[in-house]
Amino acid sequence: MKIGIFLSNFTPEIGGGFTFENEVFRAIAEFGGSSGHTFIVYSWDKKISQAPVLGQHIEYRSLHHLVRNLLLSQPLKIAKELFKRIRQQKSLFKVGSILKDIILVSILGDEIDLVWYLDPSTRTVEIPYFTTIWDLQHRVQPCFPELSTQGQWDEREQFYAKVLRCASIVVTGTEAGRAEVERFYQVPANRIKILPFPTPEWALNAPQSDSDRYVLEKYNIPENYLFYPAQFWAHKNHVALLMAVKWLRSQYGIELPVVFVGSEKGNKQYIQQVVADLDLSTQVHFLGFVPQADMVPLYRHAFALAFMSFCGPDNIPPLEAFALGCPVVAGNVSGALEQLGDAALLVDQRDEQQVALAIKSLYDDPTLRQMLIQRGLARAAKWTGQDYVKAAFAILDEFESLRRCWRGTKP
Repeated sequence: MKIGIFLSNFTPEIGGGFTFENEVFRAIAEFGGSSGHTFIVYSWDKKISQAPVLGQHIEYRSLHHLVRNLLLSQPLKIAKELFKRIRQQKSLFKVGSILKDIILVSILGDEIDLVWYLDPSTRTVEIPYFTTIWDLQHRVQPCFPELSTQGQWDEREQFYAKVLRCASIVVTGTEAGRAEVERFYQVPANRIKILPFPTPEWALNAPQSDSDRYVLEKYNIPENYLFYPAQFWAHKNHVALLMAVKWLRSQYGIELPVVFVGSEKGNKQYIQQVVADLDLSTQVHFLGFVPQADMVPLYRHAFALAFMSFCGPDNIPPLEAFALGCPVVAGNVSGALEQLGDAALLVDQRDEQQVALAIKSLYDDPTLRQMLIQRGLARAAKWTGQDYVKAAFAILDEFESLRRCWRGTKP
């Protein structure tokens, strides 16, 4: 089959979404030639047509050029199709969405057999597609402002209700994720496939470097800190870690530094105020967004990753930590045990004392800490980007017997 792949406008500042998409696309570029399928990559980058070809199985298309040429060459056809669909749907409020579908179907309809969306932002439902779902937390925990305010809940709900029910294939990382898709949107189980998140190659095969200590000096941080790379959203639950650190100091005299890495998403100023209120200013370091090259030594020199997010079931930082020899203390969200197994200490992320005692257990027992490091290294190596795309290719092969039944979808 010919498979269309849309590259999003993600930047490294996005965090896990950028890491996941890059990892999967890298593996498609490297191993897609053995799949028996060909891949056409679409991007809004105006210069994409000048990009080097990564093999005969991958072609590039600039959406900027394709859309411009379509609107210039077939404006009347597009206008007629738009008015026809507006009459059918009896709505003027979705003109933008209808026009987007018309344009994409016109461009892709006879060129590809299936669209593979590496991220959840599906662009059209009129062509068969394979979509990746990361979480449905607006349904699970709608209290968080980033999931509910300014129309976010309604927007997410309308999007997922349509996209998941129309998908030819829905991919999630865990059984917990599959159960949520079934429960919330009544998608038949046979259309939901489980592909665990892969360990990023940059972490799994990171070379040793004598310059690691330079990175600590660059950011002026000590060794043996608690590390939490997470954007400053409310659901990332930085507060629980700060309260745990305060409790360790007041109850046991243990003063562990904390290093926060991540882009500002509206909650950083509040977290900084919590740091001041808890009298932790000398212990907590805010590094902001840091480049990927610096993340390797930051993981390696940490005492532990303290991953307190309320959201799941799939998360990437624990996998990065595993690969780089950093022990993990993580919130026991739905799907966490399935993803992390016995390689992490799972805690109730709502209970700062439980978080603190898990950290203290690593502080008191170097043997336990080393055991977690070894388990993490083994778990990180079990499922890579190569494993992910080869399993995805098998899903594509299975769908091919359906897709061969018709030619195209171009209006």
